[in-house]
Amino acid sequence: MPRIVRFYIMHCIIGFAIAAAFVAALLWTNTANLWHLISTSDIGVMAVVVFWVLNGIVFAGVQSAIAIMLLAERKDKGPKGGAGISAAVPAKAQVADIQGSR
Repeated sequence: MPRIVRFYIMHCIIGFAIAAAFVAALLWTNTANLWHLISTSDIGVMAVVVFWVLNGIVFAGVQSAIAIMLLAERKDKGPKGGAGISAAVPAKAQVADIQGSR
């Protein structure tokens, strides 16, 4: 299997595992009364599976995107910053006589 495919599958599995933990935490804390709705419904299992799959798609995409962005190498490897020296530069400004001469 190509390395990129293994990379993507691995991070999708991680994303779905995070989604499972997220859904479990939502049900355990009974957020928005979800546990009551699911436990009293005759299609509660299907609702949990759909909720997990949809969250899994989102979390897998985010996990894959973060993993890909972390692969980038920094281009800046030289010195960073330093002690800047501020130098006062005199400047001449012309002042207009607004009120006219008296």
